[in-house]
Amino acid sequence: MSPDDMIGWDLGGAHLKIARLDSEGYVLGVAQVPCPLWQGVDHLRRGIDQAMNALQCDARRHAVTMTGELVDLFSSRSEGVRTLIQVMEDRLRPARIHWYAGARGFLNREETYNAEHAIASSNWLASASFVARQLPHALFVDIGSTTTDIIPICDGTVAARGCNDNDRLRFGEMLYTGVVRTPLMAIAGSAPFRGAWVPQMAEHFAVSADIYRLTGELPRHADQLPSADNGPKTLQGSARRIARMLGRDLEAGTLSDWQQLARYYREEQLHAIARAASLVISYRALMEDAPLVGCGIGRFLVRCLAVHCGRTYIDMYSLLKTDRLMTGDPADCVPAVAVADLASSA
Repeated sequence: MSPDDMIGWDLGGAHLKIARLDSEGYVLGVAQVPCPLWQGVDHLRRGIDQAMNALQCDARRHAVTMTGELVDLFSSRSEGVRTLIQVMEDRLRPARIHWYAGARGFLNREETYNAEHAIASSNWLASASFVARQLPHALFVDIGSTTTDIIPICDGTVAARGCNDNDRLRFGEMLYTGVVRTPLMAIAGSAPFRGAWVPQMAEHFAVSADIYRLTGELPRHADQLPSADNGPKTLQGSARRIARMLGRDLEAGTLSDWQQLARYYREEQLHAIARAASLVISYRALMEDAPLVGCGIGRFLVRCLAVHCGRTYIDMYSLLKTDRLMTGDPADCVPAVAVADLASSA
C-alpha cells in the first residue's frame, strides 16, 4: 500500500467504517469497527486506532463523512460535528483531511467553521453521488444496522427531495430501521403467536439482529455490539429475547415457533421499507427500467424489495473496483468508499 492512497471514513454513532483506495480508484480494503459513541468520545479514539491498524493506515490523504454527531452525548448536532472534527484532526495530523459537506463539496479545516449543518449526516449523499456517476437512473437503497436510505437517481443526478434528516424522514428517503440495532417494538406493535395477536412489550428486550439470526440471513460479521440482554448471540439466545417481547419464556414454544415469529417481523420490516420506496418512486416517477441498487449489510432485503417493486436488482459490489481488494466487503461500507472516491476526483 502507498502513502498516496486515499482513506475514506464514515463516522457513525454505533460503528466506524474505513476504506482505502489507490490512485486509480481500486478498493484495497475496508473495515467496520464498533464505536458506541453515545458512551463517550474515547470510543471514537479507540475505534480510529483499531480501524487504522486494520488497514495499515500510513496514507497522507483522508476524506471524512459522518452521522455520529446525532448521538445524545452532544447537546447539539453542531457541537457533535465540531467534536468529531477535532478528534480526527488531532489523531490524523499532519495528514490532509477533506471534510465532506454535501452539496458544498469538500472543505478544509478552516472552511468547516460555520459549516456544521452541511457536514452533518451527509454520508447518504456521498454514496448516492457515487452511484449517480455510474448509473443514469436507479433507486439506491442502503440498508444498514440502524437506518435505511432510499434515494432516487434521475438523469445521472441525485434526485432526493430532502437535504436534512427531518425532510428525509418526512419524504420516506430515510427510515430509522435496520437489520441489527432496531428494537422489535419499533417494527411491529403486535405479533401473531399460537392463534392470537399479542401486543409487544415496549421494552428493549430484542433487536432486529435477533430476527435475522433466526432466519439465517444475518451476515456473520454484522452484529458487533452486545445483544439487548448482553446474552449469547445464538439461535436459542435470539429466540429467548424474542419470546420476552410477548411476555413469554423460551420454553413456551419450539425453535420453529420462534423462527416463524422472526419471519413475521421480517415481513413487517420489509413492508415498511417497501411503502417508503413506493412513496419515493411515486414522486420521482422513475423510468420503468431503473434498477434497485442495494448496499449495506442488509442488502439481502433489497433483493426482495426489487421483486416487490418489479425491478431488476444490482448489487453495489458490482459497481466498485475490487480487483485489488485484500480485505473486507466494500458494499458494506459504501459511504467510506464513496467519500474517498469523490475526494480523489474533486
